[in-house]
This record gives sequence, structure tokens and C-alpha cells, in this order.
Amino acid sequence: MKFVLFYPSLVSDWNNGNAHFLRGIATELLALGHQVEIFEPADGWSLRNLRLEHGRDALAEFSEAYPGLRSRFYDAGDPDPGRWAADADVVIVHEWNDPALVGDLGRDRARGANYRLLFHDTHHRAVTDPKSIARFDLQHYDGVLAFGRVLRDIYLERGWAARAWIWHEAADVRIFRPLSGISEEGDLVWIGNWGDEERTRELHEFLLEPVSRLRLRAKVHGVRYPEEARRALADAGIDYGGWLPNYAVPRAFAAFRVTVHIPRRPYAEALPGIPTIRPFEALACGIPLICSPWEDAEGLFTPGKDFLVARNGREMETLLAAVLGDPELARSLSEQGRSTVLARHTCGHRVAELLAICAELGLEVRPTASEPTAPAKVLARPERGPEPVPI
Repeated sequence: MKFVLFYPSLVSDWNNGNAHFLRGIATELLALGHQVEIFEPADGWSLRNLRLEHGRDALAEFSEAYPGLRSRFYDAGDPDPGRWAADADVVIVHEWNDPALVGDLGRDRARGANYRLLFHDTHHRAVTDPKSIARFDLQHYDGVLAFGRVLRDIYLERGWAARAWIWHEAADVRIFRPLSGISEEGDLVWIGNWGDEERTRELHEFLLEPVSRLRLRAKVHGVRYPEEARRALADAGIDYGGWLPNYAVPRAFAAFRVTVHIPRRPYAEALPGIPTIRPFEALACGIPLICSPWEDAEGLFTPGKDFLVARNGREMETLLAAVLGDPELARSLSEQGRSTVLARHTCGHRVAELLAICAELGLEVRPTASEPTAPAKVLARPERGPEPVPI
């Protein structure tokens, strides 16, 4: 089948966690013999910021890490996006696209386009800013892919979509796996953006204060750290490493002994069961993980075995000390967490779920004998690099 995917960016993950999952899904689809075309705006905000801060080298490194993936760049003012999807079997449109693009593709489907059209939501705006989601015209879409049960139910209950499926994020285990031979750099690494005051209090309670009290060797990577945040990191004795491309994260995990997951408040409070992609990736790399409170309402993991949960900052301090001081506990968490991801939460699993949805929508899905999760690069280098050029 041919998949056409409209996303904010494939080539840039600067403040764009959607790129992580997209890369893994696209790779798995290609490995199974499907055609994939990915469209992103030529002047998208993530790509624009990446180029401003890190230049062309960052794009060249993306091509080296993902030699089989490339984007087709388009002008956001193009009047007819439907022609890009004319020969597709499945079109997926991410919710960070312009509402005009979303509406144009819906109208193309209504005029008789033969593809199946799906909307993909991976954010908390349906709860925190419902007006921003309600403005999308989804009446001609075949359904919504929602990355959690609560989100799926919101689409159905509010009448935003007639059909919706749960489609959790997952780890790209071709990239996210344990690495050997990496020199140890410290005790704790955390990778995430400061961003929007949605977890500032939690970052102090579950990261900065425990690290400071335990005097750990710690490092943080991410973007959108204001000056006061950087000062707070320095005061806690934490090194700030700035942006780290997502495909370099496994090496960072291999150089440290433990990591933490601190979900943003909307996920912890209003969207239980949605862990976001970071825990999947950490567990896939085999680094012991400790989480601040979130409710695994959908039973994705086994808290206490796959990872530990700290109910408050003092408990985080206690658990960090336990993991760092007990090699057997660290080993058990590492092995159990990775085992759970490999059994249930890889991008290969999510592609299988997507193909089942396609079959439900009446498409012929042919089985394949290909192995979807082998940790190897299987695709050829693209003919054209990821520089933005109009279609």
C-alpha cells in the first residue's frame, strides 16, 4: 500500500517529539514493502529553529542516522494539497498541521478521493484547549488515531469524529536499544524540554531537589530553557547539555545509570494512561527508570517491575539512592522494562495495529514475512537530502 503522511516535521525533532514516532513508523512501513511519502512545510517552526540554532550540519546528521527517510517539502500556501495524495491508499494528517490543510484534504476525500483519511492526535489540547481542536473540520475523515483511550473517548463524545482508535506511541527499537562500550559520564540523565510552565514545579520536586540532596552527577538535555531554569539547574549541580537529536539519545542513556520521567501536568492529571514517548524509549534502551506520579490506566506496563514510581520528591530521592546503590535492582528494572517494550510497545507493533485499522476500513492488507523490529538499517540512502525545496 501507499501511505502519505502530513506531519510538522520528519527531519527536525527540535521541540518536536512527533518526529520520534513518525521516523519509527515510516521505517517499519518501508521495511514491510509499503510506499511512504512524508510531507512537511518548507518553513515549519521546528525545522526553522533547528537551522537557526544548529545549522545545516544537523540536517546532514539526520540523513546519516536515517538514510532511507526523506521529506517532501511544500509551500503552506499551496491551494491543492489533494493532488499530493491522489494515488495514496492511506493518508494520515497530524494535528499540528494548519487547519486549512486539514480541511482541504477532507474536502478532497468528500469529492471522491479513493484513499482512507485519518487524523492523528498526540497532544493534550483536546483537554486543555478544546477550541483549537474543534476548529478542525474532520467530518469527511474516516477516523482519528488518538494516542490514548481518554483522548479517543473525547473525540467520540464531543462528536468531533464518528470513528476513533487508540494508537499509542512506541519505541523505534532499531534506534533505541542498549549500547555497549560507552564510557560512564554520570549518575542521572534527563531528556526533555522545560517548556510552558506545565511541569516547572514537578521538575524542581522530582529532579532538581533530589539530585541536589544526593549530590548526583547529573545532566539534562532539552530546549526552551529560560535563564531562570538554567540557573536552577546550575544551583542543583546539574549540567545543561542543550538540544540533543533524538537518535543520539541511546548513547546518552548508555553513559548514565538512571533516568526519570516527569510527565507534564495535563498528562498526569487529565489524560491518565498516556505516558508520551519518552518512557518507551528509555525502557527500550535498558536504562532503569523512575517516574513521578502518573496513572497507567490502560495497563501498558507493570509499575514496580518495569519502572519505579515516586509519589513525592522525598520518595524520588529514596528510589534514586536505591537504584544507584543496588546493582541487582538496577539490572532487574533494566531487563524487565526492555522485555515489556519488545513484547508490546515497538513501532513494529504499532504498524501492525495501523494495518489492522486499514483492514477494518476496507483496504486489502497483504501479510508479509518481513521482521519489523530487527535493529538494523535496511534502507538505501535517499537520492535527495533533506533540504527544503518546494514541490
